[in-house]
Amino acid sequence: MSSPSPTPVTVLRGGNVLDTAAGRLLERHDVAIAGNRITAVSATPLDIANAIVIDVTGKTVMPGMIDCHVHVLASHPNLGTNASQPNVLTVLKSLPIMQGMLNRGFTTVRDAGGADWALQQAIEQGVIPGPRIFPSGKALSQTGGHGDFRPRSDTLEPCSCAFRAGAIGRVVDGVDPIRLAVREEIQKGATQIKLMASGGVASPVDPIANTQYSEDEIRAAVAEAEAAQTYVMAHAYTPKAIARAVRCGVRTIEHGNLCDAETAKLMAEKGAYVVPTLVTYDALAKDGASLGLPPESVAKVESVQRAGRESLSIYRDAGVKMGFGSDLLGDMHKYQSDELTIRAEVLGAADTLRSATVIGAEILNRAGELGVIAAGALADVLVVDGNPLESIDVLTGQGEAIRWVFKDGKVAKQP
Repeated sequence: MSSPSPTPVTVLRGGNVLDTAAGRLLERHDVAIAGNRITAVSATPLDIANAIVIDVTGKTVMPGMIDCHVHVLASHPNLGTNASQPNVLTVLKSLPIMQGMLNRGFTTVRDAGGADWALQQAIEQGVIPGPRIFPSGKALSQTGGHGDFRPRSDTLEPCSCAFRAGAIGRVVDGVDPIRLAVREEIQKGATQIKLMASGGVASPVDPIANTQYSEDEIRAAVAEAEAAQTYVMAHAYTPKAIARAVRCGVRTIEHGNLCDAETAKLMAEKGAYVVPTLVTYDALAKDGASLGLPPESVAKVESVQRAGRESLSIYRDAGVKMGFGSDLLGDMHKYQSDELTIRAEVLGAADTLRSATVIGAEILNRAGELGVIAAGALADVLVVDGNPLESIDVLTGQGEAIRWVFKDGKVAKQP
């Protein structure tokens, strides 16, 4: 009987490895990849029989980046219109969106409403290219909340959103129905639960300052998520909405633009994370109206755009850990990497890179497996021209300076 063939090994020779946790480069290290894992990171050249050797001398070898707030199925900025598309069309339009994310070096994303287990499996099985997806299924919204895209009318038709691929959320009200909805989303493959806990920009009838869901409803969602060994992420802007969500056990706050110092301190005490998504407001202000965003949504953008930048310093000073998020819609997905530039202007390159790697991995409960170049980690690896610690710009645009992308040990992009 013949023995099984050995797993092919790839060695990235002589690059400068980015230690994202420490914010420093390890000069002239070799990195070995076998299967879907990194097997060695060595200052001494690795001599492995029959290995494929790629000379990356002078380039930066770094972990694939993690975007903790995307909507890969949102191919139209008007989410009501997006939800009305035929399901197959919605999925097909997501393919270039996901390919673009890979090209820009984002090998893992947490989808904050829309993507499901089936899309996740299509990527994992190699049917379509795309980043590793942690799907939330449908985000949960109260009637008239941020996930309710029904227009005002004399009569309120039942929401069919739970059955449309292009709908990012579903409408559900009451403690017991929320418990059932959380269980259903988890049964269908959601890796975490998304809850709408305040008004938002993209939805038509809910002012940003609104709080959404009662505390009993939020606690019910948190309890069901925790019973399933996962957590709740909550869309929230204002101090009041953020504080009540965190007190009810929500683990990550999405956006959080209007947070104040007192609320940030509470978040730090509770161990809550925040995922700012500042680039989406710049993109909406620039392109939203021309791409079909409703006028009532365009009018909301300015109220959160400037405050979002100020919130970065507030979170940093309070010690709140920040994940990287973009939250872009439609043709605006191309601006994804601009979030790096916005963050770096306030926080510096090292902290910005941590948000898109090691902190993102913590949020996903995959610390040590994602966001690091280390033996035993999943082989999500970028090879980049230049040093991102000196200039974050080498990671911006459409990934022009990112020469190689490995995802799960497989080449997803090469020169």
